[in-house]
Amino acid sequence: MSIVIEQPVEARLVAAAPRMQSIPATLHYDRRDPFAVRMTFPAPATLEGVDVCWTFARDLLTAGLHDAEGDGDVRVRPYGYDRTVLEFHAPEGTAIVHVHSAEIRRFLQATGELVPAGLEHLQLDLDHDLAELMRDA
Repeated sequence: MSIVIEQPVEARLVAAAPRMQSIPATLHYDRRDPFAVRMTFPAPATLEGVDVCWTFARDLLTAGLHDAEGDGDVRVRPYGYDRTVLEFHAPEGTAIVHVHSAEIRRFLQATGELVPAGLEHLQLDLDHDLAELMRDA
């Protein structure tokens, strides 16, 4: 059984121009880090010209499909029936993208089949992680 899920999504960058630019992005989920998801934007789609990866809670993405969620660097909210807005806040500025909600739901369904919500803690090997921390101390 796979321990990683990667799903390409089409994100539309909200900008000052009247037409939003479509950029590729990838949603990632790894059973070894069961509470988190990552969203990666490839180098050609970023101002810095390098891949940019944002990591945030799977619960945030789930809740953001229905209500505005997030107080920190990543915020998620519904936009109409078929889109979800993700805001990424950094010292350099803010990026706002729209993603089809169906793509996010499909991704979250796959992550839930891999690690059901509420059972993430069963994926953690705290003894191993503590031993790794103590080894480096």
